[in-house]
Amino acid sequence: MRAAGIPYAQARARLAAGEPPLRPEPGPREALLREFHPDHAPAARTALQVGPNAGDPCHPELARLLQSRTLVDDRDLTGVQTLETDVLVVGGGGAGCAAALAAVQAGARVLLAGKLRLGDGNTVMAEGGIQAAVGDEDSLQQHFEDTWRGGHQVADRTLVAGMVGDGPDTIRWLIGLGVHFDLETSGPHRDCLVRKRAGGTQVPRVLCHRDFTGLEIMRVLREAVEMHPGVTVRNRHPVVELLSDPHGACAGAVLYDLEQRRLVLVRARAVILATGGSGRLHLQGFATSNHYGATADGLVLAYRLGARLRELDSFQYHPTGIAHPAHLAGGLISEAVRSAGTYLVNGLGERFIDELAPRDVVAAAILRECAEGRGVQHDGQVGVFLDTPGLLARQPDALQRLVTLGHIAHKCGVDPAQDPLLVHPTLHYQNGGVVIDAQGATSVPGLYCAGEVSGGIHGRNRLMGNALLDILCFGRRAGRAAAMMPLSHGERVGIEHVQDWHRSLIRAGLVDAPAAPCLYPNYGAVPFDLHAHAAGQEMTHD
Repeated sequence: MRAAGIPYAQARARLAAGEPPLRPEPGPREALLREFHPDHAPAARTALQVGPNAGDPCHPELARLLQSRTLVDDRDLTGVQTLETDVLVVGGGGAGCAAALAAVQAGARVLLAGKLRLGDGNTVMAEGGIQAAVGDEDSLQQHFEDTWRGGHQVADRTLVAGMVGDGPDTIRWLIGLGVHFDLETSGPHRDCLVRKRAGGTQVPRVLCHRDFTGLEIMRVLREAVEMHPGVTVRNRHPVVELLSDPHGACAGAVLYDLEQRRLVLVRARAVILATGGSGRLHLQGFATSNHYGATADGLVLAYRLGARLRELDSFQYHPTGIAHPAHLAGGLISEAVRSAGTYLVNGLGERFIDELAPRDVVAAAILRECAEGRGVQHDGQVGVFLDTPGLLARQPDALQRLVTLGHIAHKCGVDPAQDPLLVHPTLHYQNGGVVIDAQGATSVPGLYCAGEVSGGIHGRNRLMGNALLDILCFGRRAGRAAAMMPLSHGERVGIEHVQDWHRSLIRAGLVDAPAAPCLYPNYGAVPFDLHAHAAGQEMTHD
């Protein structure tokens, strides 16, 4: 439960009194994170009992899904339609589209299967921008150091170096496809790329398209995929199990056609998981900024097949999720708003943290203010103010650049020039994931990962703008590598690996394990049931 805060009217009056002072930080940031970041809460960790990461810490809700039973068995696969392709890409967001385009350019036949529609995912909601070291005062080494330090120095150095090294070429590739980045309109750098500073960085490095960069990038990627004759797209075809060959390699997947209510087998030389993260699990009861399909499906399937995972107890809680009104809770207000100079202010009218500190630090500071009674209470919701009136008083034209902010404020019933928005951290990003190498290959032959489903790139905290670079860099790398996988010579493929998996669950006493992947968040009384759906039975939700 959130602590009671200072009443809204009282806090609002204090905010209106003048420019808010910045209160000195009371102690080291490491202590702030240990005491207030959700990753350090008493109920945030448990030890996995089975699988490649047995004994490692994991969030309990995620552990429940990782140690789950399968949705299908051999009987379900008897006589189902079988398709063949060179590369199967699972996920239709930015990482999946980048992987598909790279694979088909390398000469592979590509089938892209998505749980939702092509383009539906977190990529379109990435508002702030994309990092790339393209400025004269910047360097690849500086980008590496910011990312390494921001992730608490536990990321895979090879992956970080690969991502930042690909940055400039990734921007050139996007521009070539048709992405329109903002350009300077005056001064000595007229017509050069606009660069903004992100939290945790030392120089301006974020390139943007207003404050809906992800939407612009996804617009272009979606069009490129849809227009390419070498890519077949299957919308509303979630993957429910991976296929393996007798050697334990990944050899395809089992899809479920939601519209026809039937299973489809896809044999492939290689599979690329680009399934995103796990925000819709609402870990520790937090609201989330994630799209509807972010239910950890890729992690569950990769782990069951034997892929190693990492940082399963580390998640990013974005500092500025909407706190009021309650029905919009968790919706994201981009870091671009703080990058533009907007202050975070508590109920006493104080700034309490550098707004461009790393995200985990800012989120923990907001949670501290709320826990210690200095938050703002409004209609039962508690948060802190995002001082948009102060920003617009200093920069009257800011809403021309922060278009999404204006839309969000309107949805909240707020005039951002007159009243602040109430914000609270929202579950935003899965820092860990499947262990990959520099080409996106996992520990399972034939299985690749790209985007948020993979781990090691961001350590235990991600910087703004690195997610868009990550998904494009490793999506392209995984696509090229997967296209080079040798052709299987007619070996038998199936889901025999799940038999060993189920035996391991029984030995560990996990006889009541749920069936997963869960595919969709359980917002009703009854979770999604594949067999009931396939049989045409409608499920009642309260």
